[in-house]
Amino acid sequence: MSIRIILADDHKIMREGLRALLAKHPDVEVVAEAGDGRGVVELSRELNPDVVVIDIAMPDLNGIDATRQIVKQSPGVKVIALSMHSDRKFVKEMLSAGASGYLLKDAAFEELDTALHTVMNNQTYLSPKITDTVVKDYVGSTKPKGPLYSPVLSAREREVLQLIAEGQTTRDIAAKLYLSVKTVETHRKQIMDKLGLDSVAELTKYAVREGLTSLE
Repeated sequence: MSIRIILADDHKIMREGLRALLAKHPDVEVVAEAGDGRGVVELSRELNPDVVVIDIAMPDLNGIDATRQIVKQSPGVKVIALSMHSDRKFVKEMLSAGASGYLLKDAAFEELDTALHTVMNNQTYLSPKITDTVVKDYVGSTKPKGPLYSPVLSAREREVLQLIAEGQTTRDIAAKLYLSVKTVETHRKQIMDKLGLDSVAELTKYAVREGLTSLE
């Protein structure tokens, strides 16, 4: 039986390259692609794939929060992060969100193939290039310590913050999240109060620094 995969990356050329490589493996089937975090969450709910391979820096909804939603809505779906970020906080955040694997984008394709089969055997796969410290920090934890980025913000506030940083208007955010304009304005004020920031420019800098968006 084939491993059914959704590829999620905001760079089309990256998705096409991965699809072409995966097509050479008869036991793997790419069932869909997504260019943003919210799209991959919806596709995962609709298609119920075996594995989602996702980048962290995704527009609309970053890969970490998308992973958290995918795992919550579709518990049987495995998530593998494929990212350029080797920083320990991103690795730990993805694992805390429910990812079963983490690869760096400069890894050889054979490593992705190994990761796919590893997570399908209900094991966790981490790229050898990720330091031993990251592994020890995660495995040695007796319980999750909560998000490492935006620790005082709720999941909804993180969503609103990312969309603000990506330049969307209050009305656009309200429509996208199915909220009222007043509710979005309330979230914006709460975010600014919690972070002690006074402008959209400061919010944007914070979101980029904390990995909520890359603004590429």
